[in-house]
Amino acid sequence: MLDPLTVTEARVVGSLVEKQLTTPEYYPLTLNALTAACNQKSNRDPVMSLGETELMSAIDSLRDKNLVYLYYGTGSRTVKYKHMVPSVYDLDEAGVAIVAVLLLRGPQTIGELRERTGRLHEFGGLDEVQQALDELTRRDEAIVVKLERQPGQKEARYAHLLSGEVAQEAIAAKPRAVASGGASNEQIEKLESEVESLRNELADFRATFDEFRKQFD
Repeated sequence: MLDPLTVTEARVVGSLVEKQLTTPEYYPLTLNALTAACNQKSNRDPVMSLGETELMSAIDSLRDKNLVYLYYGTGSRTVKYKHMVPSVYDLDEAGVAIVAVLLLRGPQTIGELRERTGRLHEFGGLDEVQQALDELTRRDEAIVVKLERQPGQKEARYAHLLSGEVAQEAIAAKPRAVASGGASNEQIEKLESEVESLRNELADFRATFDEFRKQFD
């Protein structure tokens, strides 16, 4: 197993995976798009506000771990970023989806994972989610761990181990985010995807404009 990921590194990796699978037309990500993905308020726990200095430090560290590399498109000098999660951690599509959600949203139940991986990978049912989790927990070097069920909880939750061993006491004491009523999950996710697409378009436009402007400096 590689050196444990910091909180910021985990957010960067999870965001790159998510955007590759949900908005492939805007992947690899520019720094602006990656910043927006890391700091978005939906589908994130905790919500973060990372600056460019923090992100660049995390990216440099992830490059040393071969988890992130730089990408230059044809005819463009704008730097973009790609992840190497499947090859580094030897994960299939189901494993990548589960790990991404755990990186971005913290410990999850099987039901939550089934629902929240919907845009990343299509699981046929809870049994397929359980099978994928079993594979991740039973590896020689486990990537996921099943947490002890806490009092008042109907189901046990799972957490990733990419940042090292999990402090279950701290997780048990942390209040969980409660979904608000109103629009359906499908409607919310559709709106979030559209907003994220617009953010990526704006970020790419800014990068292209900055590159164009440099020609006249």
